[in-house]
Amino acid sequence: MKKLFAVTTLFFGIFLLASSASAQRATRITFRHGATSAIVSGTLNGYRGRRNFVIRVRRGQTLRTEQFGDRHDITIFIQGPHGEDVDDSDASCNNRREVTPTVAGDYKIQVVECQKADPWRGTFRFKVTVR
Repeated sequence: MKKLFAVTTLFFGIFLLASSASAQRATRITFRHGATSAIVSGTLNGYRGRRNFVIRVRRGQTLRTEQFGDRHDITIFIQGPHGEDVDDSDASCNNRREVTPTVAGDYKIQVVECQKADPWRGTFRFKVTVR
């Protein structure tokens, strides 16, 4: 009986670790052939929730993000290929960002709830444009 309990507990622990690891994995943003923008969506479950995305850009492009729709306020953070923050913060919810010119590589985009708005849970959408 003790062995069954130990094995069950072990499998449950592995399941929890696997599910939390997959929640932290970044989703790659890709565009349809010939497109310069895409609408990206996800869900958040509160102020501590966050969704991570990654997009590859070339040197000299402009990377622009902006909230799409106004159902829930979000904040967007962008990190450059070398781990540096590449956006400026202002007094708003920071749901629009622009990086120009870009360096070649993967840019990380993180979406969280806007801390200056009412709490919410649910879906969000934002538009990503690269030109």
